[in-house]
Amino acid sequence: MTDRCTTFEALVATRPVLVADGAMGTTLFSLGLEGGGCPELLNIERPELVARVHSQFIAAGADIVLTNTFGGNSRRLALHRLEDRVEELNAAAVAIARRVADSAGRPVAVAGSIGPTGDLFEPLGTLTHEEGVAVFADQARALVEAGVDVLWIETISSWEELNAAVEAAAQFDVPVSATLSFDTNGRTMMGISGTQLGEWWKTSPHAPLTIGANCGIGPGDAVSVALDITEVAPNAVVVVKANCGMPLYQTDALVYPVGPDEMGDYVELAIRSGARIVGACCGSTPDHIAAIRRAVDAGVSGPRPTHAEIEARLDASPVAAASGRRANRRRAG
Repeated sequence: MTDRCTTFEALVATRPVLVADGAMGTTLFSLGLEGGGCPELLNIERPELVARVHSQFIAAGADIVLTNTFGGNSRRLALHRLEDRVEELNAAAVAIARRVADSAGRPVAVAGSIGPTGDLFEPLGTLTHEEGVAVFADQARALVEAGVDVLWIETISSWEELNAAVEAAAQFDVPVSATLSFDTNGRTMMGISGTQLGEWWKTSPHAPLTIGANCGIGPGDAVSVALDITEVAPNAVVVVKANCGMPLYQTDALVYPVGPDEMGDYVELAIRSGARIVGACCGSTPDHIAAIRRAVDAGVSGPRPTHAEIEARLDASPVAAASGRRANRRRAG
């Protein structure tokens, strides 16, 4: 716990399961964001669109909303020549989310989204640990000073980036969440498994309040990661925020194969696997979050599932399912 108890900490302490929001980017695109644009710039130029996304997810039942700052670090903003506007864009995003959350009529936590830098860390790339910490700290400072309840590090794939991000976040008096993006076979692109993440959490000097999986291949992989984490770290507060499968081109449009009707099994298996925060990522809509809310409120009971049950009911890879192939799920510690 931090010196001041934030809304996020209070919710974690008092609710058995929390509902996180869905895809900011997917929803913004549905409201008119053009491809190649900078989503964070909408915090200044079209704040009403960002507010509408938050409002829709809160109306659907979300207890946690993530700020529109996933690409709000200087390295990512440099792609749009906006690297000198880190503080402005992040502060504007928090102000929007804070205003909507505080008018919800119930406790809703504002999570400051911190995505990856987009650069490779040493030794595979040129970004040093110290540079990475500085990049993340600049964004974290802007988010904290603007009033977030939690720093929400997400879609990380390497130990180097994870350690830099949590070290930066630990400088501030707010709780931290860290989720990694796991691909087929239960590992991130850089080889981290859910088991390894759980072991890391038990020994890290900057262990976040919550850890888990976001993005990735789809619900099956994310839930299996939760099972792996809680097997070695049963006291961890685990987040599952899965993609709605991998997008497929259908009639000149990208379509995500996992719909709201499939959220019931996803929620059940996630909670039985030990997850305490369940939401969704790419491809998800307010309808997905409403379905998650209904499933959580209905209550879940039952023994811990096996990986075989998770695969049979959710499928490890919607892409494999769509093409008639099953994913080869080799669980590794």
